[in-house]
Amino acid sequence: MDRNILLRRVRLVGGEEVDVAINAGIITDIVPGGTALCRADSGTEIWERPGTYVSSGWIDLHVHAFPEFDPYGDEIDEIGVKQGVTTIVDAGSCGADRIGDLAAGGRKADTRLLAFLNISRIGLKRIDELSRLEWIDRDKLLQAVSEHPDLIVGLKARISRSVVGESGIQPLRIARELSERTGLPLMVHIGSAPPDIREVMPLLCGGDVVTHYLNGKSNNLFDEEGKPLDVLREAVRRGVHLDVGHGTASFSFRVAEAAKRHGIDPNTISTDIYRGNRLNGPVYSMSNLLSKFLCLGYTLEQTVDWVTVRAAEWLKRPELGRIRVGDRANLTLFGLEERSLELIDSEGETRTAARRIEAKGAIIGDKLIKC
Repeated sequence: MDRNILLRRVRLVGGEEVDVAINAGIITDIVPGGTALCRADSGTEIWERPGTYVSSGWIDLHVHAFPEFDPYGDEIDEIGVKQGVTTIVDAGSCGADRIGDLAAGGRKADTRLLAFLNISRIGLKRIDELSRLEWIDRDKLLQAVSEHPDLIVGLKARISRSVVGESGIQPLRIARELSERTGLPLMVHIGSAPPDIREVMPLLCGGDVVTHYLNGKSNNLFDEEGKPLDVLREAVRRGVHLDVGHGTASFSFRVAEAAKRHGIDPNTISTDIYRGNRLNGPVYSMSNLLSKFLCLGYTLEQTVDWVTVRAAEWLKRPELGRIRVGDRANLTLFGLEERSLELIDSEGETRTAARRIEAKGAIIGDKLIKC
C-alpha cells in the first residue's frame, strides 16, 4: 500500500515555514506551516521537528559507488540517502567492462544513481587506468553508451600523472573525440603534473566539468598569490562547469578562500566520497562538506543551490532541483545548528565553523529514510 507523508512546519531555504503533503509518492500540497494539520489521517507518517529545513533532494555529482573496486568504492545508499543525498553520480568508477554491474546495483538501491562512464574500459579496477591507450576501447565505449542511455550522463577522464603515466595528454584528446561522437560532455579530473594544467584546460568545452578545481597541488588553477590562472578564466568564459570534488587529496581551504576572493565560485559542490574518506575523513559526508562552504562565508541559499538546482540544471533534469505540487517527491531534510565544528581539508589544514549543516532525512517517492 502506498504511504502518505506529511512534513509539518518545515522551513524552505529562504526561511518560509510550510507544510508539505505527499500522497502515494507525489507532492500534493505545499501550504503555510500548520495549515495542513487536519489533512493528516491515521495512515500518514508525520515529520515534525522544530527547525528542520527542506530542500529538493541533494545531488552529489562526484562519488564512487562501485563497492567491488578498492580503495575507490562504497555502497550506493551509504553515500546516498543515508547521508540525505537522493541522487548520486558515480564519477567513472566503471568503464565499459563493468558499467552493467554498476547499473544493476543502482536498480537495487533507494538512491537514484547516474554515472559518468570512464573512457578506460577497465575503470578503477586499476588506478593507472589511462596509462595504456589500448584500454580505451572506442567500440566498447560506444556500445555501453547505447545500452545505458538512462544511466550515463557523461564521460570521465582522470588526467593526472598517476593515472596517465607516459600517455600524457593523449587520453584527453581521445576523450574529446569520444565526447564529440557520443554527444556526451566530459568530466575531467585534474591533479599532479604532467600533464600541465595549461595543456588540460584549453581542451575543455562549454558544458564539460572540471572536477577538483579547488585542489591545493602545485599543478592547480591558481598562482602562488592565489590569483586564477588565465586558462581558468578563459574556461569559465567558455562555460566550463566548476565542480568541487573534495576527495581525499583535492580540496584546499587556502585555494577555496582565494577562489572566493576572486569570484571563482563553484557551479556544483560534490564530495568524491568513497568508503575510506567517508569513515576516516577528510570528507565524512555531504553535510560536512556543505558546512565547509558556510564556513568559507557563502550563504545557506548559495550552498544549497549548488547541491540542488545547479546540479539538476547540469544534469538536464530540472525536476530534481525543485519542490513543486505534482512532482514525485525528491526531498532532503536537514538542520542548521549553531554549534562549532572543526573542519579539515585535504592538506591537513583546519577551520572552525560556527554553524553546521546536518542531514536529517531523505524522501524519495513514498519512502522517508532517516539519516
